[in-house]
Amino acid sequence: MRHAAKVRATELRARRAKLTFRRLSKAYPDAKTALNHRNAFELLCATILSAQCTDARVNLVTPHLFARFPTPEALAVASRKEVEEIIKSTGFFRNKSKSLVGMAQALVADHGSEVPRSMAELRTLPGVGRKTANVILGNAFGINEGVTVDTHVARLSHRLGFTREEDPVKIERDLMPLFPRKNWARLSHLLIFHGRQVCLARRPRCGECVLNDICPSSLV
Repeated sequence: MRHAAKVRATELRARRAKLTFRRLSKAYPDAKTALNHRNAFELLCATILSAQCTDARVNLVTPHLFARFPTPEALAVASRKEVEEIIKSTGFFRNKSKSLVGMAQALVADHGSEVPRSMAELRTLPGVGRKTANVILGNAFGINEGVTVDTHVARLSHRLGFTREEDPVKIERDLMPLFPRKNWARLSHLLIFHGRQVCLARRPRCGECVLNDICPSSLV
């Protein structure tokens, strides 16, 4: 009996996942990263800066940063003090400056000044964890290695009953089997868009939500 209930729950979760992706894709056809960038290097810099900071704030800072240091070679020899002054408003600017310069130095020394295209190589770069690597692979190279889990993705994954985990890596592991690999990068954008516009942290707008009839947490 317990096994049958578990199987049924798994089937319902899979069905909910399929409907979630379909409906959110229709609601947000243009969902993509909000970080402004022209290439993989710029996206990598912007993603490092986005830690504990809004994308809007990062987008205010990066034009100056990229104008001053347009290439890995330029950033690799930059004064960390100067980088700190440029990125100060993004918070944790000393650690971020150290990561940015260190990342650029690693690109120059170990990767021919090119952003690598594998999870393992990306994660050797200063300031790059699994989340950042997923952003780069999915958005710069179209490689679906995993699901980017930020605060919005984590919140919606809980509310939609896709996971009970709190750790981002464990949440990602629960999400990946529910969605086709080809959809992993797009899934993150869809959940982020929905989390910012409808499924808000404090007061979710369940009455406006295209998922309210299938969401276990719906207040409707």
